[in-house]
Amino acid sequence: MKLSCLQENLSRGLGIVGRAVATRSTLPITQNILLATEQSRLKLAATNLEMAITCWVGAKVEQDGAITIPARLLTDFVNSLPSDLIIEATLPPNSHTLELKSGRFQAHINGIDADDFPPIPKISDGMTTSIEADALREGIAQVAFAAATEESRPVLTGVNTEFEGEQLNLAAADGFRLAVHKMSLASPISEKTMVIIPARTLNELNRLLSEQEGPMEITINQQKSQVLFHLKNAEIVSQLIQGSFPNYSQVIPQSYTTRAVVDVSEFMRVTKMSSIFARDASGIIRLAITPGAEMTPGKVTVTAQAEEVGGNVSEIDALVDGEEAKIAFNVKYLSDVLNVLHQSQVALEVTTPSSPGVIRPIGVDNYVHVVMPMFVQW
Repeated sequence: MKLSCLQENLSRGLGIVGRAVATRSTLPITQNILLATEQSRLKLAATNLEMAITCWVGAKVEQDGAITIPARLLTDFVNSLPSDLIIEATLPPNSHTLELKSGRFQAHINGIDADDFPPIPKISDGMTTSIEADALREGIAQVAFAAATEESRPVLTGVNTEFEGEQLNLAAADGFRLAVHKMSLASPISEKTMVIIPARTLNELNRLLSEQEGPMEITINQQKSQVLFHLKNAEIVSQLIQGSFPNYSQVIPQSYTTRAVVDVSEFMRVTKMSSIFARDASGIIRLAITPGAEMTPGKVTVTAQAEEVGGNVSEIDALVDGEEAKIAFNVKYLSDVLNVLHQSQVALEVTTPSSPGVIRPIGVDNYVHVVMPMFVQW
């Protein structure tokens, strides 16, 4: 193998695939990155056996070849080089040592034969559709954070992904909150398809979507065991989570007794302020919603009280529909959802202190977030 490419391009490519490198593994080669020439480009690939990321980097290829190199060693060396240099990579015949040369800098790194690298699944059969990158980015950002991080219920570590006609629905829940986002597909599908995609996979995809222009392809194999995301210069293949996602529609309250519309930035400010004291109070903040009189606005009063430290009280104006209400939340769950909203106003809908609260951005009807209350003494 003999090729040359810009340090900047190689560094970016290694950063993309490096997210799929196994951190701990009984198979040492999964801690390596595959380097291979393909159609006059350099192909980089990494896998942790659950997810694989491949990307292609522009290169001047003089001689074809392939090798796997320890990911951390290669990435650290390439990143330490000046960004304006050209890197020459050479793999002598019948050798497992990659020689790198860039200006006045040289290195040689021992690798493992490319034939030993786990094969990355090729998904061509099954359901294929496409979606605008910007729409999918927003959907992932507003849903994936609500997935569970503990493995006790594997289906909750994923995002329930439902394709039907021209619509894609994403839903995630961890037992304390639920996020649901609906968006349109660029190409409709004929048969309804439901799968559970690991939240980690979608988070990695979201990092790549910022550079994607226009629609991207999604393919799910016939067995519904793997998904492929095909971007302009990269691909992600991931195992799907097997099992049944809970019927989340039953969790979303269909009515409310009190609805408060508030400014998102103001709500974020008082939530952040209260979190300073809530740290020492199991993360609990209390919200009291008060309707306004005839000519005055209503208000939402946010309080946090930690016995040993102290407490605080903050008020913000609100358009209140309904009666007075009180509810307590974990401040992290409230902050998480407010941080992913792009709208200027949000509605908080509540019924009783022991019933879930519902958060809906004003101006769109494709997103809903449900948060379970904390039980406190008022």
